Amino acid sequence: MRFQAPSLIGRDAQLGLLDQALADARHGRGGVVFLVGEAGVGKSRLAAEAVGSALGAGMGVLRGRSSTTGPAVPFRPLTEALMSLFRTGEPLDELPLGPYRPVLGRLIPDWNTGAGDSSSMVILGEAVLRLLMATDHGRGRLLVLEDLHDADPETLGVLEYLVDNLEYSPVLLLATVRTDFSDALDLAQSARRRGAASLVELSPLTRPEVGELVAGQLGTTPDDVPAAVLERLWEGSAGSPYLVEELLQSMIGAGTLVQALDGWRTVGDPRGDVSSALARGILRRIERLGAEGLTLLSAAAVLGRRFPLTVLQRMTGIDDRALLSHLHAGVAARLVVPDEPAPDWYSFRHSPTVEALFTQLTPGQRADLARRGAEAVEKLHPLLPGEWCALAAGLRSEAGEDAEAGKLFTEAGRRALAAGALGSAVTLLNQAEALLARAGDPQERAGALEHLLPALAESGDFHRAFELVEHLHALDSAGLGASRLAVLHTRLAKVAHTAGRWGDGNRQIDRAREVLGTSPDGAASASVDVTAAYLALDTPGSDRTQHAEKLARSAAEAAERHALPSVACQAWELLATVARERDPDESRAMLQKALTTAERHQLPLRRMYAATRIGGNDWLAEGDTAGLLAAREEALRLGSINIVHTVDGILVLDGVMRGGREETREAATETLTIVRRLGLAPAVRYLLMSLASLEAHQGDRQAMRTALDEFAEWEGAGSQEEPLTLGMARAFCALMEEDRDLARAELRAVSALEGHNPSTYHLSGTHGVGLLLDVLAGDAGRARQQAVAATAVGGMRWNRQFVTLAEAVVLGREGKGERATERIGTALRDAAVYPAALHLGLRLVAESAHEDGWGEPVAWLRRAEHHFHENRVPAVTNACRAALRRMGAPVHQHRSGTDGIPEELRTLGITVREYEAFLLLADRLSNKDIADRLFISPRTVEKHIAGLMNKTGAASRADLCARSVRLARPWRET
Repeated sequence: MRFQAPSLIGRDAQLGLLDQALADARHGRGGVVFLVGEAGVGKSRLAAEAVGSALGAGMGVLRGRSSTTGPAVPFRPLTEALMSLFRTGEPLDELPLGPYRPVLGRLIPDWNTGAGDSSSMVILGEAVLRLLMATDHGRGRLLVLEDLHDADPETLGVLEYLVDNLEYSPVLLLATVRTDFSDALDLAQSARRRGAASLVELSPLTRPEVGELVAGQLGTTPDDVPAAVLERLWEGSAGSPYLVEELLQSMIGAGTLVQALDGWRTVGDPRGDVSSALARGILRRIERLGAEGLTLLSAAAVLGRRFPLTVLQRMTGIDDRALLSHLHAGVAARLVVPDEPAPDWYSFRHSPTVEALFTQLTPGQRADLARRGAEAVEKLHPLLPGEWCALAAGLRSEAGEDAEAGKLFTEAGRRALAAGALGSAVTLLNQAEALLARAGDPQERAGALEHLLPALAESGDFHRAFELVEHLHALDSAGLGASRLAVLHTRLAKVAHTAGRWGDGNRQIDRAREVLGTSPDGAASASVDVTAAYLALDTPGSDRTQHAEKLARSAAEAAERHALPSVACQAWELLATVARERDPDESRAMLQKALTTAERHQLPLRRMYAATRIGGNDWLAEGDTAGLLAAREEALRLGSINIVHTVDGILVLDGVMRGGREETREAATETLTIVRRLGLAPAVRYLLMSLASLEAHQGDRQAMRTALDEFAEWEGAGSQEEPLTLGMARAFCALMEEDRDLARAELRAVSALEGHNPSTYHLSGTHGVGLLLDVLAGDAGRARQQAVAATAVGGMRWNRQFVTLAEAVVLGREGKGERATERIGTALRDAAVYPAALHLGLRLVAESAHEDGWGEPVAWLRRAEHHFHENRVPAVTNACRAALRRMGAPVHQHRSGTDGIPEELRTLGITVREYEAFLLLADRLSNKDIADRLFISPRTVEKHIAGLMNKTGAASRADLCARSVRLARPWRET
């Protein structure tokens, strides 16, 4: 970052803003400043001043730059910036980054585990933020990212997250962006509109400021600069500092402006063609390197602003000595600079240099140089590893070789997709598709689309994916084979399934079958069948489960015959989902088969899907989330956004069931923001259902309705998630309002809904809380309870707790009180991880137990009353109190200190004052001593002791003292 001008001209206001932003960052109030302006207006120079100020104040500085030269390199500016941390000698391996360290391996080679991590941009953004904060050391941090208009999509994805989350950190992000249309400029303007960043627009210098700049460069005063020189520089630069510098340099180099003993003076007429002055000036400087030097740099310009010497030498045929001689001369002339990785790579100092070189090349010459460059790359790197494939593709495109360029872009895009660089993959494959369409090569174009469609789905660009429908129509009549065309329609159908667009997906399946109808192909038909099975399972209809199972079995059989392991895995996964309702062991066996097949054929994505479904089954069976969490980690490594957010949705619902409140709401809201933007409708619906359930479990009907209204907008009617909105949300909300009739009505609606739209989600209440309510109402007895208990769904842990409570009620009514009490204990053990459901169950069965004379209904009601009071559910709290009064049990007010009473004592009705006396009994104190300690009368103590003995059932005062030692002392000591 070196400049000819010794001082900054005309930027006092901008410097003041940057100084304040730096000061704020040092005090923990970070932020974002975008420096926006046309090329050469002085963005980098102003950023350099900010770097100097930051270093002078003791702040840490990280710098990175974007580039469009050569192949796309995901995260280039971030990697360049963060890598400088490892050159300071500071120990970084012990930083408190937790699970975010492996995520950073995508940016930092030192931490790359080789596992191919491909987390979402949100997760990667959070990882970068945590690294910046962890290395701050209380001094503040400046992160400078230049030329964001050239940034790759992945970098912008991370920056979008940083922009929204730097406010409460000690980090200032300073980014430079050109005013030309770009995604980076959209990001900057959007951030300014919502108040997340400052946007500083740099305007050209005024005429007097140009005079100050020129005088500073010449080491004189503005008055001593020849008027003709100032006039030309002002007209030729239009106030651009860069153009002023370049034009001035060209004038000096051409001898038009010379320094004499009495100061600077002109020789001849300094005026010229303003529009081409810069290009001519740059070219004159290059021509001083000789004809061979001009040829060399022209070839380098065709390779890009950043170019490799080995390729340049092979395409020009120049010898080592001449190459290095011209290269050093170019560095001395400030035309090129060394770049990374050294020593092979160099870059032009300014992009106008490249543009100037192009002005003296004819289109034919550029195409010829590009062709020679591509041949050199392919000769030096025959397999085109890493970035060489994209570089060769770009050169073939520049040479006008659309077909060959399209093939190379397809391969580069396929590799990027496999590596998880989804943004780059989409960009490369879009280029491939466009070139191959122009080349009229339907076979290769189909190959590009086969990779482009899943890439668009994984990156969430469903709109672009469905735009390609018209392209498929064009391929229909282009002589493409039936099987190849059917595969494309099937790929698009899978995109539609991912997006939750059943109608679009089924139309693509119909088209695929129509194509195959004239030319049957067992392998292609298997792929069609398995995708159709997934769509059938989600498409509303009374026979959707049976239809999906039939299609999946057909696909599995065909996959075995034609050796299609990926199709087989998908088929077994769906069959396992359907089988889960009737036989958990059968479901697990199918998933294990899919898992084994994926491992044997090295299909990591399919292995991840099977592992996710196994984890889901474990969660349903016993509430165990370990398998889901492991699957989520694997999904992060592979870059499967769909699975990550699917698991996130399940974990949110698990948090609802476990009584999580704020942390669950926060997780739901954060994930919803992402999946809404991606257009992942199934994930959106599941999260909205979970959010509605969260509000319902708190008895907040209005908040529940708000979530369910949005659920409906995301095609909720007929979806797999719809029954859960009735059972897990609406029915529970009615129970929290003490409206059992409404709850039962909602659950009857679930049964009706399942009749014409069966679901593979099994927590909607028909096999759990609905059974308990029917038993309590006298509408169900032992036969119904046993029938539900015998089902796989009734055995799932969430449902099982209610099924067991229903059994206890039935046993109590049959006069089997001891057995009923035993079943209550079993139900409470199952419900231990679900506090809201546990206490709701106690509240529901207590009155029946009291009527039939079994169990401990008073203790259960007191326990439930305390829980719902603490969680601010007034209807249930009041109902518990009313029931206690009807049973003749005292109802105590909630005073300060109630939370400190152990639950075992609180459920007995022991008050705060009684508990205080109970604590002191552990020291065997007399009533008088206890009275003195509590500042109450001995008579009052006597009443408390009598109440304690009555409530605890203690045989004597000595027995009560012993109980105090056992129960009270541990709490007192903590």
